Amino acid sequence: MNRTELADFLRRGRARLDPSDVGLTPGTRRRTPGLRREEVASLAGMSVDYYTRLEQCRGPRPSRQILTALARALRLTDDERDHLFHLTGEEPPRRETTSPHVRPGLLLVLDRLHDAPALVVSDCGEVLAQNALSRAMTGDVLSRPPRERNLIRRFFLDPAGREMFPPEDVPDHARRHVANLRAVAAARPDDPEPTALVTELRAASGEFARLWGEHEVAVRRSSTKRFRHPVVGLLELDCEVLLSDDRRHHLILHTARPGTESHERLQLLRVVGLQDMTPQGAAG
Repeated sequence: MNRTELADFLRRGRARLDPSDVGLTPGTRRRTPGLRREEVASLAGMSVDYYTRLEQCRGPRPSRQILTALARALRLTDDERDHLFHLTGEEPPRRETTSPHVRPGLLLVLDRLHDAPALVVSDCGEVLAQNALSRAMTGDVLSRPPRERNLIRRFFLDPAGREMFPPEDVPDHARRHVANLRAVAAARPDDPEPTALVTELRAASGEFARLWGEHEVAVRRSSTKRFRHPVVGLLELDCEVLLSDDRRHHLILHTARPGTESHERLQLLRVVGLQDMTPQGAAG
């Protein structure tokens, strides 16, 4: 592990970013350009002390999870992400499989969506990034342990994963999850990720096994969803799905139609929800 090169790379990556590039308010009293250490640490979901030690050549060797989080926080390109891994002696993720690294352009779109909940998920349901309003609506998924960041696994194996939906909507969500995962598994027969997820869920969830046996296939598309929020109440939102070039990352955007009660509640969530974002929920 090249601690000196790693520290320099992190400092330069932090310095080249403007707060507005990552959805933050610039504020005042910034003596130097770029993000502050505490802002990078927050974006990466790690302690300020840990990140500071990395920049001071004192930190322990980062895990692959930490490296992925840093690449996302610093808006690194694929090549820059690979370089970050190499500096720590790690092999970069294979590019032919679904990568947890979200391209900077997609993150830029996410950061600019201030008035609509939005998140980036992999085609297998892994939450990779959220904007502030998404965290306010459904909780900070990236603060959870890695296994709990997959929407499909959480939906079928954790009762809390479906509490945000009205009970009468749950069966439809279940069918959509299974149908989408079957389409992904069929499109990527040599990729162990979807195969392992299907094997796990068939063994652990009778509901998933039954729906899997029905052989429905449907990729994730635009729809209307209803969410139950403990503060603002029921939200009926239009869900738009935008795909990356390789179709393995999905930008999911939730909007409310102007003039509706849901639109008013979403505006209220911008005010009250952002003041008290909690990690108890799960994105959908």
